[in-house]
Amino acid sequence: MIGYAICGSFCTMGRSFSSMSRLVSLGYDIQPIMSESAYSTDTRFHLAREYCQRVRELTGRDIIHTVKDAEPLGPATPLEALIIAPCTGNTLAKIRHGITDTTVTMAAKAHLRQDRPLLIALASNDAMSQNLGGIGALLTRKSTFFVPMLQDDVKNKPYSLVADMDRIPEALRCAIRGEQMRPLFLT
Repeated sequence: MIGYAICGSFCTMGRSFSSMSRLVSLGYDIQPIMSESAYSTDTRFHLAREYCQRVRELTGRDIIHTVKDAEPLGPATPLEALIIAPCTGNTLAKIRHGITDTTVTMAAKAHLRQDRPLLIALASNDAMSQNLGGIGALLTRKSTFFVPMLQDDVKNKPYSLVADMDRIPEALRCAIRGEQMRPLFLT
């Protein structure tokens, strides 16, 4: 089973859903996990309850959306890999520093206790400023991998990086083999 965690980068959640759907069509058994804000916040992009319903229907599973329910995702409920897509800069920073105060950070902590692959699909307006050190630190951590990413709007958001969500299946195969997919930064 593959864990698939979704954070509140609301403008990229639709692309993440498409990647989740593709993984299901490829035969992966997906356990959905959502941050508290992704699970409960209505936005101009979608209503939370409708998005959650789509995720449940696609995966055939209930969504893990509390810290308490995420804690067993390690020894008690091992996952082959955990994908965080999209992963916000806030979540990236918390994972880097071992802070486990959200559903997604608890899922990552519990999962990493088993040295199994964590695949991060970053979506952050601060990736090349406030979060750059976190990217570097996590690249050197065993079992942590990134989906290749690119600057999505160089002129208006010069520090932003967004993962190419279409590459999640291929990046997942690489991560399961213990390899970082290259190139990491796309043009």
